[in-house]
Amino acid sequence: MTAQSASISSRIDRGQALRLAPHQEHCQETSELVDLVHALRKRDPKQLLAADLFSGAGGMSLGLEQAGMKVVFGADFDPDALKTHAHHFGGMSVDWDLGDPDAVDEVGRILRAVNIDVLAGGPPCQPFSKAGRSGMRYLVQHGLREPHDKRRDLWESYLEIVRMAKPRAVIMENVPDMALDREMFILRTIVRRLEDWGYSVQERVVDTYRYGVPQFRQRLILVALSGGLEFEWPKESHKKVTLGNAIRDLPPVGPKEGWLSDETRQVWRRYDGPRTEFQREMRADVPEAHANRVYDHVTRRVRDDDVAAFEFLDTKTKYSELPDELKRYRDDIFDDKYKRLDADDLSRTITAHIAKDGYWYIHPEQNRTLTIREAARIQTFPDHFRFAGPPTAAFKQIGNAVPPRLARAIGTAVADVLTQRTVPLALRTETTRSALAEWGRCADEVSPWLRSHSRWLVVLGDSLLGDQSPIVSEALWPLVETWTTPELLVEDQDRVAEVTSWLGKADAASALTELARAVASEGGSLDDDHLENLVARGLLRRAAAELAMIADPEGEEPVIANTAALRVAGRFFQGTERWLKNRNSDGRIAVGRLIGFDEESRQAQVALIELGARVCTPKAPRCTGCPLVQWCEYPRRFGR
Repeated sequence: MTAQSASISSRIDRGQALRLAPHQEHCQETSELVDLVHALRKRDPKQLLAADLFSGAGGMSLGLEQAGMKVVFGADFDPDALKTHAHHFGGMSVDWDLGDPDAVDEVGRILRAVNIDVLAGGPPCQPFSKAGRSGMRYLVQHGLREPHDKRRDLWESYLEIVRMAKPRAVIMENVPDMALDREMFILRTIVRRLEDWGYSVQERVVDTYRYGVPQFRQRLILVALSGGLEFEWPKESHKKVTLGNAIRDLPPVGPKEGWLSDETRQVWRRYDGPRTEFQREMRADVPEAHANRVYDHVTRRVRDDDVAAFEFLDTKTKYSELPDELKRYRDDIFDDKYKRLDADDLSRTITAHIAKDGYWYIHPEQNRTLTIREAARIQTFPDHFRFAGPPTAAFKQIGNAVPPRLARAIGTAVADVLTQRTVPLALRTETTRSALAEWGRCADEVSPWLRSHSRWLVVLGDSLLGDQSPIVSEALWPLVETWTTPELLVEDQDRVAEVTSWLGKADAASALTELARAVASEGGSLDDDHLENLVARGLLRRAAAELAMIADPEGEEPVIANTAALRVAGRFFQGTERWLKNRNSDGRIAVGRLIGFDEESRQAQVALIELGARVCTPKAPRCTGCPLVQWCEYPRRFGR
C-alpha cells in the first residue's frame, strides 16, 4: 500500500463518489453525433458503428470495441452507469426513458440517421399475464403492431428501435430465465418479429467461462442478421480461467481497512506486476505512468466477529456449519449466507447483489469480501476501466454488466459475417415450421388423438395408447374415442376393463376411472390450472398434460422438450442430441427454433414429438421419411 493510502483512517465509511470526465468525443446533440460519425467513416469507410441500449457501465460496449467496432450511442437510466459509459466511449450517452414512445422514436430516428451497423442491448423482460400473452400472440401471429401511444415494455421498445433503425445486426443479451417460462412467450415473439423484418435469428444459452470469464455465469444471447445471413457461433474453450488466475496478482487488503476514502476515490495501491496471460490482458491498457498502481482495490470493512467467522470457513463450509457463537443470522434461512470462494475454480456469479452484501463473495485466501477491482476482474473489466459514483454504485454496475470478454467473442463473430463478401443464407424458422406442420397433417404416424382438438381425448389417448405401436393405436382408437367425456368413461366400466386387459394394463382401469372422476368433478374442465392440479396430485403425467395444452387451439402453447422432440432437435442442428446440455434451456430453445410462433406452431410441435417417437427413433431412424431430412445434420454426418 502507498504511504498515501496507509495514512487514511480505516473507519467504516460509505465511500466517496468517483467523478469521471466525459470522453473527448462525447456528444450532447444529434448534430454533433452526425458530424462524429461522418468523420469516423471518412477516416475508415469500413468502420462498423454500434449502439448499446440498456448499456449500464458498458461491458457490452467495451467488448464490441475490442472486436473492432466503434460504439457511438449508449442509453441507460442509471445516472452513475451513464457517467461511466460517457467517460469510456465517444458519441452520445443518454438517460432517456425507453419505456416512453417519444424517446423510442427519437432513438430510432438518430440511429437511422447515422446508419448504425450493430444494435446491442439487454432489455429487461417482465412476464406477461395470460390475458396479455393471448392478445400479444394474436398480434404477432397476424403481423400486427400494438398501438403506438401505449407505454411499452422495454423489450418491445428495443424491437421498435430495431424496426426504425434497420441495423445490419442485432445482439441481445439476457438472463436464461427469459427462455424458461412454459410458453417461451417473449423469446418466441422477438424471434418471430425479427424474422418478419428479414433477419435470420439464432439464440443460445452460453456458459461465459467458455469465453474466458472466470465465473459461473450463464447468459442468453440472441444474434439477428439482416438479409438472412448465416451466423456462426464463436468457438468455445473448455479451459477455465480460475479465480486465482484472475486476481492473485492484486496486493493484499486487510479486513479492517474499509473503504479508502478521499474526495474523488483516487487512492491507489502499489502493484508489482502481472504473472498470467489473463492478468497481462487486464493490465494492457493501463498508462505506463501507472504501471505500478492499481485503483479501486477497496472493499467494506469487516466486523471483528465476521473476521472470526471467515477464519473458520473453507471453500466448502456452509453458514449452518459455523459454531453457534459465530452466527449472526438464522442458519435455517441463511444456509449459504457466507461463501468463501475457491481460488482453484470459477467464482460464483457476480451479480448486482454484491453492492448490498459481499458475504457471498469472501476472498479465497484473505478474511474479507471482494474489492471493486477484484469483482471487475472476475467480470473481465480491465484495470484501466473505472466506475463513476460511490463504491456501492461501482459494485452494482459491475454486477449488472455483460462480461466484456463474452461481448468481444460475440462481437468478433458478428463483425466477421458483416465484413465477408459471401455468406450463406440461414434456414428460416418458417421453413421448418411449415414442413413439420404439413407432415403432421398428412402423415399416418401421427397419433389420432392428437388430431382431436379435445384436451380430454388427448389425455385419454396418450394415457392409454401412447406407448403402443401405430397398428394397435389405430385399431383401438375408434373404440376409445367414444368416451368423449369423462362421465362416459365412468359409466362404461366393463368396456374400460376389457380394453385395458387387451393392452396388458389391467391396473390402468382404476387409474383412468379415478382421473375421469376428478375431471368430471370440475365440470369436465381441463384448463391449464386444472391440468397442473391433476399432475400435482399424481393423477396425470406431465407429458400428457402438456400434449393436451398444445392440442387445444384456444389454450397456451407450451414448448415441450421431451425426449422425442430433443432427439430430433439435437440431430437436426448438430448431428447428435448430446450437445443439448439442459433440456430446460438450450433444449427448449432448439425446439422453439424448429416450431416458431405462428398459427401452425401447435401442429408443428405435435408433429415434432411424433417424429421423434415414430420416425427419428434412437437406434434406427428412418431419415427418408422425415420432412426435415434435406436440412438435417444427422444424415450428412452419418451418410443416411
